[in-house]
Amino acid sequence: MRAWARAGIALLAGALAAGAAAAAPFAYITNQGSHDVSVIDLAAQKVVATVPVGRAPAGVVAASRTGRVYVSNPDSKSISVIDMHTQRVVATLPAGSGPVGIDASPDGTRLYVADWYANQLLAFDAATASALPPVALGRAPAGVAVDAAGATVYVAERDDDSVAAVDVATGRVRARVKVGTHPFALLLDARRERLYALNVLSDDVSVVDTRSGRDLAVIATVKVGKAPYGAALANAGALLYVTNQHDDSVSVVDAERLATVRTLPGFGYPEGVAAHGDRVYVVNWMDDDVSVLDATSGRTLTRIATGKNSRGFGAFIGAPDPP
Repeated sequence: MRAWARAGIALLAGALAAGAAAAAPFAYITNQGSHDVSVIDLAAQKVVATVPVGRAPAGVVAASRTGRVYVSNPDSKSISVIDMHTQRVVATLPAGSGPVGIDASPDGTRLYVADWYANQLLAFDAATASALPPVALGRAPAGVAVDAAGATVYVAERDDDSVAAVDVATGRVRARVKVGTHPFALLLDARRERLYALNVLSDDVSVVDTRSGRDLAVIATVKVGKAPYGAALANAGALLYVTNQHDDSVSVVDAERLATVRTLPGFGYPEGVAAHGDRVYVVNWMDDDVSVLDATSGRTLTRIATGKNSRGFGAFIGAPDPP
């Protein structure tokens, strides 16, 4: 074979490999202490990039439809925008007084951020990076969750012990529901039309029925470990994994029976958690790493070192659509 042909084949193979790598699912882990994001290639189970962002990053959402990752930086009062294809920051957005919780609409066109100190929900047009009118909220808004239709944004009002439902069309709070003490993280269960609110001071999870057009109602309360922080549905939605910061443990809840079936020990102040395929990824703030678990049994398969004081608060796993 001629040298130029061999070179062409090699270039094509390299391009295909690069394309495959760019499309792989990634976990984006915010590191509060090192002010950066660790990018984990889930196929290779290793960190493939470290992306400097603002100060003390906390919240994160990977918007796969648009190939963007949004990171809240409370100390910098900003949002860092990471391109999934290049793993680089491509924009920085000013974001109120203290952005924490963050989520995007399913189509990636809207971004919503809880402004902790200003008691408001910030909204952005993702395509133009322009700010939309904010929505006034209760005290210390934290976790944010957008429904599958992109029509309602749920926000945990931590210091009011409530969850607000914001109507996107009107830009107003449509309903509120009282939950446990100091709700922080939120997780939507679209299949069951439920919302899980993690209450860090009452050590439980409020299960909220979201089926009604206007009213919200707590239909169950599930006791978990001390200071639940993050939650993820795994094993085809059958199991709810909940991280317990102050117990260094993870509760595994049967999502149908709403009962804890096991408690997993051995974590280091676990915070964020997400599921992909048959694995669950638990972010350990004290241990500066991510525990990789078998989704069915909860058994630890490996641990992946990350940056300093890792948080991963939000939906941190995503894969960009092909360019």
